Amino acid sequence: MSEQKSNRFLRPETLTAVGLFLAAAAFLVPTAQLPQISALLPAAMLISLLVLAMILLIADQRKAAAENTSEPVLKAPPRVFGAFLLILLYALAVNFVGFYVSTAVSLPLVAFVFGYRNLAGLGIATIIVVAAIYLIFSLAMAKEFPSGILGIL
Repeated sequence: MSEQKSNRFLRPETLTAVGLFLAAAAFLVPTAQLPQISALLPAAMLISLLVLAMILLIADQRKAAAENTSEPVLKAPPRVFGAFLLILLYALAVNFVGFYVSTAVSLPLVAFVFGYRNLAGLGIATIIVVAAIYLIFSLAMAKEFPSGILGIL
């Protein structure tokens, strides 16, 4: 077997940790503009994400120092780019057809793209997730999700 020696800062976990850290830090800036009570949950989640990203970064760099090989950053580039495309389409679909319909369609699609092929499992998981979101946010917390330009759920 040939060993692939690469830059220890280009390891998948390191890149993921840096990306998560930068995204959380970027979203933390506008959170500071929110009223205190509204900013509490997003700020707590973003700070937690910053801490977890740092833990991942430190752990992966320790692992990198102990070994000389690393896996390629992308094992299946079409699958990863397909998932990003689905997420972009999901964001657009929420605007046009609404949150619940978009979520019910895109959730199993993304799972399918990442290799989960059990259709019954996809259906059950989708129903559970969408129902839980509806029960928790719409009923219990009386929050409304976007209904879309077309006015569908």
